[in-house]
Amino acid sequence: MTDPAPFVTLMIRPALDADGDAFGRLTARCWADYPGCYYDRRGELADLDRIASLYEERDGQAWAAISQNRLVGTVAVAPAGQIGDAWEIAKLYVAPDIRRQNVATLLLDTAEAFVAERGGRRVVLWTDTRFAGAHRFYEQRGYVQDGRTRALHDLSQSVESFYAKRLVGGPAS
Repeated sequence: MTDPAPFVTLMIRPALDADGDAFGRLTARCWADYPGCYYDRRGELADLDRIASLYEERDGQAWAAISQNRLVGTVAVAPAGQIGDAWEIAKLYVAPDIRRQNVATLLLDTAEAFVAERGGRRVVLWTDTRFAGAHRFYEQRGYVQDGRTRALHDLSQSVESFYAKRLVGGPAS
């Protein structure tokens, strides 16, 4: 039996544009666990250079989870104009060495509370079909997959599954 991971002291704060490289390093580390996922910071993820501004301009917010002066988790949310009145969760990543310590739960709680405070009733997200652990987490949190997928035609040839959750009243999809 292995020793349990140490308790993580965590601070969640709004992201800064200066966090872009740290967001990128965390994303790259998370994707490295999945064969065929390729990280292209300058080509496909250049928007990380203005991560905070990008979400603020869309009336949303991005957050960074910090532990021991290290960015260990991220999440962002903004209105999903193409999906009715829903808000879209994005960029939910947690450093592999501190998973299963409620960091993802705290980040998702933060994003969902932000949406609820603004009168949002539905949240949606797209997640790579390879990320089975993330799918289980979202389903435990009440997100429902409806069978929709989309191909991104990116370097990784990503295909994503659609999930939705009702926050307060109204349908989830």
